[in-house]
Amino acid sequence: MNINTTSTKKIDTKVLLSTLWVVVMINMAYADILSLHIPGAFDEVAKTSANTGAPIPQLMLVGAIMMEIPVAMIILSRVLKYGVNRWINIIAGIFTIAYIWGGMASYPHYIFIATVETLCLLLIIGFAWTWRNVEAM
Repeated sequence: MNINTTSTKKIDTKVLLSTLWVVVMINMAYADILSLHIPGAFDEVAKTSANTGAPIPQLMLVGAIMMEIPVAMIILSRVLKYGVNRWINIIAGIFTIAYIWGGMASYPHYIFIATVETLCLLLIIGFAWTWRNVEAM
């Protein structure tokens, strides 16, 4: 019996990026769901609205749009061609990190989940940055 211990199957970069975006999306949703159970959480949204001058529905719209980035990236990471795919993952990753920490809540669960999201996003950026199109070679 011949066992080849050096053969490992490499995960396709598109699949890897898409899977990491799934992890980011689930964590973003979970952080928001947990935050809803904290007394006074809505009061913080109201304070943010008062401080920024943005009505609460507009703040919710911004949150909804930002949540759609990971959702869209799940599909786009699988279907876009190499060059566009690399750059859109890098740009969306950076933009999403800025959103996560820019809208930061001080709740311990949020800080933990934001850290996990950031690590996943840094992996996305790193994999996209170092991704080489072997099909073109």
